[in-house]
Amino acid sequence: MAEPEILFERRGVAGLVTLNRPKALNAVTLDMVRAFTAQLRKWADDPAVTRIVLSAAGERAFSAGGDIRELYDLGRAGRYDDMLPFWREEYTLNAFIKRYPKPYVSLIDGIVMGGGVGLSVHGSHRVAGDRYLFAMPEVSIGFFPDVGATWFLPRTPGELGAYCALSGERLRAADGVAATLATHRVASARFSELRDALCGATSADALLAAFAEPPGEAPVALRRQAIDRLFLGDQVEDIVDALEREAQSGSADAEFAGATAAIIRTKSPTSLKLALAQVRIGKSLAFDACMKTEFRIVSRIIHGEDFYEGVRAVIVDKDNAPRWRPAALDGVTRAEIGRHFAPLGAGEPAELTLS
Repeated sequence: MAEPEILFERRGVAGLVTLNRPKALNAVTLDMVRAFTAQLRKWADDPAVTRIVLSAAGERAFSAGGDIRELYDLGRAGRYDDMLPFWREEYTLNAFIKRYPKPYVSLIDGIVMGGGVGLSVHGSHRVAGDRYLFAMPEVSIGFFPDVGATWFLPRTPGELGAYCALSGERLRAADGVAATLATHRVASARFSELRDALCGATSADALLAAFAEPPGEAPVALRRQAIDRLFLGDQVEDIVDALEREAQSGSADAEFAGATAAIIRTKSPTSLKLALAQVRIGKSLAFDACMKTEFRIVSRIIHGEDFYEGVRAVIVDKDNAPRWRPAALDGVTRAEIGRHFAPLGAGEPAELTLS
């Protein structure tokens, strides 16, 4: 018999959760979302459980995102109504984690992207190990940064959120802490010891303070001045223009700016404009409104073309040569982007409701 995709254990005062699909980089499935939600609800009402501790099997990935290939296959078959329950229930779980009534500690060692970010970043404590590698690379597959990115990316320091959303930049542990995406830095070799300690009566805050170490030099954070200056615009074209001007300036940031502009130009133009709009709009929205906004976007994006073309190029055929439509930023109108954010209407799915 196949092992369960997600494991639960009560040990001492802790509810232990283990993502258990290491061969699939612990990609999140709808069954995992449903099982996790049900168990969290039980533990929320159990006075013997005073904290949740989330970790993952394997060394490569905490969780590299959602099971995108399955969703791609449903969409290619025109089964859009069968795709949306995944996101509806995933976003509901993200919101539940955000307001969970007990300490929620994620031990993150390895790749944490997309859906894996949603399972961890909204919790009270996010611990980065040696192999921590955060990214929201959705614009590379014609999608958009979701699982609450509309909330958490605008709340990173300066313009780091816009930078990560548009470039898909990967942040290691020190930068994760600097960006407030991780709350603590702990050596991977001590994760097992920390997990065991969290099963005892000592408070999570006290334990994490005892185990934490200085995060070290954060390469992306050291670029903050340039990032904050170059990613200020409200239009992707303005940001790319600023980067390309900087690249020609001969400044100390010229090489960084040129490389970043080149990376951004490879992404889906529609996704880029959606992502920047999210970061700008999300700054003024409450958390639940951010999640509802993302469900509106995903309900429209699955009827477009770029998501399927991006997944084809990166995951299915792996030729890494997506043909975006439109192919250029100036082909994506403000009206088209605005349409994705509008309330859901007749003939569309019901709005996301968060209890």
